[in-house]
Amino acid sequence: MEQYQLFIGGKWVEAQSGDRTESIDPYTNEAWASVPVGNETDVDLAVKAARDAFEKGPWCTMSQSQRGRLLINLAGIIEKNIDRLAQIESRDNGKLIRETHTHLKSLVDYYIYFGGLADKVHGDVIPLSKTSVLNYTLREPIGVVGAITPWNSPLLLSTWKAAPALATGNTIVIKPSSTTPCSILEFAKLVEEAGFPPGVFNVVIGPGSRIGNYLAKHPGVDKISFTGGTETGKQLAEIAAKDVKRITLELGGKSPNIVFEDANIDNAVMGAMAGIFAACGQTCSAGSRLLLQRSIYDEFLDRLVERTNRIKMGNPIDWATELGPLANRTQLEKVQYYVDVAQQEGAKVLLGGKRPEDEELNKGLFYLPTILTNVDNKMRVAREEIFGPVLSVIPFDTEEEAIAIANDSDFGLVAGVWTNNIYRGHRMAKAIRSGTVWINTFRNANYASPFGGYKQSGYGRENGIDVIKDYTQVKSVWVETDEQMRDPFVVG
Repeated sequence: MEQYQLFIGGKWVEAQSGDRTESIDPYTNEAWASVPVGNETDVDLAVKAARDAFEKGPWCTMSQSQRGRLLINLAGIIEKNIDRLAQIESRDNGKLIRETHTHLKSLVDYYIYFGGLADKVHGDVIPLSKTSVLNYTLREPIGVVGAITPWNSPLLLSTWKAAPALATGNTIVIKPSSTTPCSILEFAKLVEEAGFPPGVFNVVIGPGSRIGNYLAKHPGVDKISFTGGTETGKQLAEIAAKDVKRITLELGGKSPNIVFEDANIDNAVMGAMAGIFAACGQTCSAGSRLLLQRSIYDEFLDRLVERTNRIKMGNPIDWATELGPLANRTQLEKVQYYVDVAQQEGAKVLLGGKRPEDEELNKGLFYLPTILTNVDNKMRVAREEIFGPVLSVIPFDTEEEAIAIANDSDFGLVAGVWTNNIYRGHRMAKAIRSGTVWINTFRNANYASPFGGYKQSGYGRENGIDVIKDYTQVKSVWVETDEQMRDPFVVG
């Protein structure tokens, strides 16, 4: 069994309590690694290390280009370890090796991008009416960042926070999900190898309700960046508000994937499947509401069911597998609960709706890809995030009705639109209230493109140049260049 430690102040240490827990492989449903269980004392030590690195260590005296070179160096080390890290993450959370491998390759690009951006973060010179006064701005790091990340894509989502935070000169304490901590701890070894000064990058493990909240209210933390459930995000925002602490929230979604009758049906079927069954539906950007124009409703579902029935379930480490297990037993039980509730409210199970009967698959945390019809947008299954392979299908007649259904949600993270009418595509993109709209594609993200939500899907942005604003603060500097100061009490 793999044995892990916390990474604090550039050192590998046991939790102060001495407590440990086991990480469960969702495919075998058996323990495969042992990790420490940290507490508030461990957070204190990590925050102190990060604060010292920010205020005293070599990190704060480095030039921006020096920090950028470290990030680019880290990218090269990641590239050499893609296979190993992908295997560990797939084993820790059950995500397909083909997906974790893709994520790891993209991490290389993320760190190169933000490494290159590091020395391009600067202020401005402001022209004033009083020409003797020079006014310029400095864009400075915020300080110590507390990053709280979920279990569905630990390395990718940690990178969305760490890369821009470090590029702008901050230091960071990462608190990954206690159910999937191993890939982040492995990643910390690469940060150490890349030559980052001690305390710049720290990892603590423990229950979110305890040390996640403690990290959010810690006086030594200047900013919180959280990805996860909306209710937890609200709690963290309330905690951070008490100290007027900066916070970025990337929260849940109940995203519409809208197919019009003029769309390429085969492409849209692939997009619908990618939207909900990729990552077993365990992604905030899942297209969990499929809106079908009524004229193609039956034909589309026939094609969707036929292809979904051919999805290969199995070991996530096998490159031939197309659908792996859910990440933990709590999530498995949650998915079944929502399917049961949907049927009680009048929805019909067109496909799936239960665990597989295959004996081998039943040893793991598998759930069949599920399609629900007869769904009304007022049902809980259409309004609440399930985070599993459950697709709710809703018919519509007109473009206006599709927009109304799409926007009738507490969430606004992403949306998909499938149409060959370019005018309609742009109209829909403008009308839908979400942070991302994909037209004739779904589930794309890139280091250069901002990502974030409207409404209860959160605020702040990750990725792209826009994220720099969320990890820096602006200082205005005024300099009088006239050597003779006039008497302030003389008029004229």
